Amino acid sequence: MPMPMPVRPLLNLLSPAGPRARLSVLIFHRVVPEPDPIFPGEMHAARFDQICAWLKQWFNVLPLDQAAQQLRYGRLPERACCITFDDGYADNLHIAVPILRKHGLTAAFFIATGFLDGGRMWNDTVIEAIRHCRASRLDLDGLGEFELNGPKSRSKAIAALLDKIKYLPISERIEQAGRIAETAGVDPDEHLMMSSDEVRQMRQAGMQIGAHTLTHPILATLPAAEARREMQLSQLFLQDLLKERIGLFAYPNGKPGRDYLPEHAQIAQDLGFDAAVSTAWGAADANTDGFQIPRFTPWDSSRARFGMRLVQNLVRRGGTITSASQPMGPSP
Repeated sequence: MPMPMPVRPLLNLLSPAGPRARLSVLIFHRVVPEPDPIFPGEMHAARFDQICAWLKQWFNVLPLDQAAQQLRYGRLPERACCITFDDGYADNLHIAVPILRKHGLTAAFFIATGFLDGGRMWNDTVIEAIRHCRASRLDLDGLGEFELNGPKSRSKAIAALLDKIKYLPISERIEQAGRIAETAGVDPDEHLMMSSDEVRQMRQAGMQIGAHTLTHPILATLPAAEARREMQLSQLFLQDLLKERIGLFAYPNGKPGRDYLPEHAQIAQDLGFDAAVSTAWGAADANTDGFQIPRFTPWDSSRARFGMRLVQNLVRRGGTITSASQPMGPSP
């Protein structure tokens, strides 16, 4: 059986320098200290360290704002790649950033600003409630009954609950999450997210900071004025905190046509952002809408499969929705 072609030559072929370049953007959320039995696929420190070593060897890892600008003007280097994180978890600073710096890499961190300084995202309330519930069975009137007799059953219960709540209005999501925690008899951790000072420390460590709305709503479910408010307040908060312009934005959840709509790409442009990222799989090219840059995370554990997953992603053009915002191609 023939040996597979090494990853780097394939990346050179599929992601050349210049006008034909393609940009790979990876997305992460948390990096926990040790493997999590409830979420065995969750990124942990040793795994992230391994991935950073591979990315350093295979790619030219660039700051996202620089990569977006270079792609627009057809000046990207070969094998261009960016690393991004969403939401603003404290472990991003304390675990991910030291690993990035160890490998000489940078990343963009998108912050849902309403959860800084002791806040908590509704989904984390659900996760921590189920994780720490001491009962082996939980009856949640209206949401179902769930077995909690081991890591797999707890993981299944969390997935089911998040799916039931995810697309409710934000006030209802928060209410339901609180009810789950109360029924489970759990007071969730208040220090999952960064403080304002920790965001400053991250910027001082050379990382990029981008906006990710105020309360992480599904923008497509909001009136246009409320969506704009969520996007703008996050941007303004970070600009005031860091005393610098914030030019990057990430759509919460980020699926084109489901989580955000053409009007939100237009709002991002109107608010003066330079670029915005989705969670559609694929790689960006010269024709990609600069306010819908796709992102992807390979899930394979072996070096060869991880690399080939990135190669496969390069031949996929990221999903977008028609909008009035501008493609990345060279300006006239």
